[in-house]
Amino acid sequence: MCDDHHGVTGDQSADTSRLLATSPSNWGRWGETDEVGSLNFLTSAEVMRGVRSVRQGKVFTCGEVIGSASGDPLWPGRIHAKRETVIDKASYVRGDLSSLPGGAEFADDKIEMFLQGSTQFDALGHVWYDDMLWNGYPATDTNGGMKKASILPIAERGVVGRGVLLDMARFKGKEYLEKGDLLGLDDILGCAEGQGVTIERHDILCLRLGFLQLLHIQGPDVFYRDFLEPGLTYSPALVDWFHRMEIPCLSTDTISNETELDPRVGVQIPLHCALMRNLGIAFNEICNFERLAEDCHADGQWDFLYAAAPLKVAEATGAPTNVLAIK
Repeated sequence: MCDDHHGVTGDQSADTSRLLATSPSNWGRWGETDEVGSLNFLTSAEVMRGVRSVRQGKVFTCGEVIGSASGDPLWPGRIHAKRETVIDKASYVRGDLSSLPGGAEFADDKIEMFLQGSTQFDALGHVWYDDMLWNGYPATDTNGGMKKASILPIAERGVVGRGVLLDMARFKGKEYLEKGDLLGLDDILGCAEGQGVTIERHDILCLRLGFLQLLHIQGPDVFYRDFLEPGLTYSPALVDWFHRMEIPCLSTDTISNETELDPRVGVQIPLHCALMRNLGIAFNEICNFERLAEDCHADGQWDFLYAAAPLKVAEATGAPTNVLAIK
């Protein structure tokens, strides 16, 4: 998500409100002070169910590289992460520093980045409409830093359970989905059936679209031209399915976990509103499922232990994470 998304017009905001007027809600389900939403479904029993998916001992990290030479995948308008070396061997050669007592030396660096500029989790209060965040917190709680529904409660809790990967690109007969390709509930269910995997209640749903890999293949000039991410589109049936299945977390390898300006309803980011704001479903974005998907195609195991925790950043709208998938 990018800061520009909050610049919708009043008419668009009203359209979102009307569109989701009868959409299901989990507000109050876990009390008036809840800030982690559907992650409450991930009980200790669900963690153990995820552990039972570990059958081979294979470990995959699904975070994108931060500060890569070809550029990090991030929403247009955001600035790439900047890593800066602060201390190196040259610091000692120049005489800026002296070796430590005993002769040891060290290097140091720092990084400046958008907290949602790489593989990351959204805070539940990141997106809102009608001036209310997840669970009914007022939107004014975001002023100067998120006082409620920030990323910190999710970071302190962690996200662990049974993950299921669906290769939506391969299901659509492509190596990578392209700008404007749309997905619906039938695609999710059809892909799962084709892969021979059953999506169960409380599963962490992971979708591979492959789209962000085109950044490295096409280069940024082509990739960001007329930018339009492929992805899920809004429908009442899709939202009801997420609600009925009590999905705690949606994880994809795209920037927004949905197509941006949904052409079917003419509303921007309706699933952020229907799933995250209303149902409290955690959004994990900009993952890299390439190696994991390749291995799943090879051995036919599409479920795994999913484990992740964003950085503990106070009052933040999101934070980077490195997802672990253990098969």
